[in-house]
Amino acid sequence: MITNLGPNLNDFADTAAILGQLDLVVTVDTAVAHLAGALGRKVWVVMPFAADWRWLLNTETSPWYPSLRIFRQPRPGAWDPVFADVRRALREELGLKPVEPTTI
Repeated sequence: MITNLGPNLNDFADTAAILGQLDLVVTVDTAVAHLAGALGRKVWVVMPFAADWRWLLNTETSPWYPSLRIFRQPRPGAWDPVFADVRRALREELGLKPVEPTTI
């Protein structure tokens, strides 16, 4: 079940309280990614090929947020490989067997 908590959020303290209850945050480069990282929450950030400079290059980690993992596009517009990587990592995180990649 997915519950939209947005209407109940008034400030970053509310957002931080919700993040504190989550096992994993999967997001794009937003304030939520930075807040979760600053709080030490496990956070995965999906990034476009030409990401903001603060996410550095050729790394899945952040020197500012040790609990953060970066999933990057291998080339502009290529989101399928990014979400395939997230799916694999999530299965691994949950202790599930890997799924064989399918070809189209």
